[in-house]
Amino acid sequence: MQDLLNYPPKILIAFGEAIGNNKEIQDWLLKNGYPELAALAFSIRGSDEAFTWLMKNGHLSLAALDSAIDEDPKAFQWLLDNNYPTHIVFADACQGKKEAIEWFMRNRLYPIFRITQVIRKLRDSQTFDYHKLHF
Repeated sequence: MQDLLNYPPKILIAFGEAIGNNKEIQDWLLKNGYPELAALAFSIRGSDEAFTWLMKNGHLSLAALDSAIDEDPKAFQWLLDNNYPTHIVFADACQGKKEAIEWFMRNRLYPIFRITQVIRKLRDSQTFDYHKLHF
């Protein structure tokens, strides 16, 4: 089971920096045994290639997490059916849902919560790009 809680805090902090587009940290994740987190960071930032890499390399839970962050109901269902409750709460916190934010605070998971807020800020600042439409 590939749960975000299984990563060391240092790696989670690096993941948050990678989402923030820190290229040095992205490269570090790639070269130091965490290519799935680098791919997830790229996918969250909108890379279809990174999403495909996650799928092809067996990181289905992370691909589903990325889709759940985008509020895809099928991704939420997949995460529920495959026992990834932390991923569901993570996606909900990225969307600013109060219950999810309170869960992170109650469980003192501050590094992971911080990542959800980096993602939320990133998503809130993105504009719609019709070139990325899927037909």
